[in-house]
Amino acid sequence: MPAERKPFLLRLDPKVLSALQRWARDDLRSLNAQLEFLLRGVLVRAGRLPADAAGGGPPAAPEGGGPRGPVPPRDAEPSGK
Repeated sequence: MPAERKPFLLRLDPKVLSALQRWARDDLRSLNAQLEFLLRGVLVRAGRLPADAAGGGPPAAPEGGGPRGPVPPRDAEPSGK
């Protein structure tokens, strides 16, 4: 039996939403699946979700990066500032 999903409201900047929608489309995922994929990967890398408990979705990109490019280190400064 699949795990229960909890719906919730999420407010995003329109530019962020548009970028996420494009990324999801490029990766052949729904927006919801893309958000869960990204959140799971970040949670595992931050040690907030054990890798063995991260089931229920595709694995996170390897530490060196994934098909969409390199993954910045957790303590990296955001670009564009």
